[in-house]
Amino acid sequence: MERIRITLAALAVYLGAALSAVAAPQLVMVERDGCHWCETWNEVIGPIYPLTPEGKFAPLQRADIHDGAPDGMQFARAVSFTPTFILMEEGDEIGRIEGYPGEDLFWMMLEKLLKDKTDYGAGS
Repeated sequence: MERIRITLAALAVYLGAALSAVAAPQLVMVERDGCHWCETWNEVIGPIYPLTPEGKFAPLQRADIHDGAPDGMQFARAVSFTPTFILMEEGDEIGRIEGYPGEDLFWMMLEKLLKDKTDYGAGS
C-alpha cells in the first residue's frame, strides 16, 4: 500500500510539472534552412536568449517552416516569413513577430508582446 501511495505521489508531481510546462508561455521560432535573417538571429540573440528574463519566462522552441506547428500546438494562421516568432500559451498562438528587425527592435517588440499578452512583468 505504501508503494502505491509513493508511486501516485510521484505521478502527481510529474503530471503537475508537465502541465505547468504546457501552460507556461513559449516562444516558437519558425525558421528554414538558408534563411539569412534566421542565421543572424541565431548568432546575435540565440546564445543569450535563454539567459534573459524574456527567455526564462517564455523558453524558445524551434520549428521548421515546412513542418508546421510543433506537436500539441496550433498556429492561428500559416507562417509565410522566416524567422517568425510565435508566442504560445496552452498550445495556442497568442501573438507573433514576423521577421527579425534587428537586435534592439526585436527585444522591444518581444517585451511589448509579452506584456500585452501575458502576465510578464506583472510582479516587478
